[in-house]
Amino acid sequence: MIRLATLVGALALCATTLHAQAQEIGSATHLPLPRYVSLKASEGNLRRGPSLSHRIDWVLTRRNMPLQVTAEYGHWRRVVDRDGVGGWLHYSLISGVRTAIVDDEMLTLHTREDPDAPVAAMLERGVVAKIDSCTRDWCRLSAGGYRGWAPKGHFWGVDEDEVLD
Repeated sequence: MIRLATLVGALALCATTLHAQAQEIGSATHLPLPRYVSLKASEGNLRRGPSLSHRIDWVLTRRNMPLQVTAEYGHWRRVVDRDGVGGWLHYSLISGVRTAIVDDEMLTLHTREDPDAPVAAMLERGVVAKIDSCTRDWCRLSAGGYRGWAPKGHFWGVDEDEVLD
């Protein structure tokens, strides 16, 4: 019985190690892919390919908008927004500051990680908030001078299993 428990533990450790090794790493930054970032500039051109000679398909016009980096090529990053719209964006237009965009009609920010906690603020759909930190199930967001905790799954810009300090 003890050998079986040891074997199961060893297999779980191997699976965890293989999963960590299987995580794709960006060729330019050596950071994990995919990963979330935000738009640093107030405008950014999404191109069909990773160079200035490629056609512009979309123009991002909202500073701090959360984006997900899915690929890297030199100074270019392939990004997508919450709607799946994507293209190649120059790295100088990207910030590592984590932000989220509200998906629900209204998102309640609580004073602590508890749905019964007092309400700190209400954020409307489309509001972009800075992510201060995240636990397994909640994130602390700040927007418009307000700060509070919201359960994951009601905004886009963080993975369900992601923990941020």
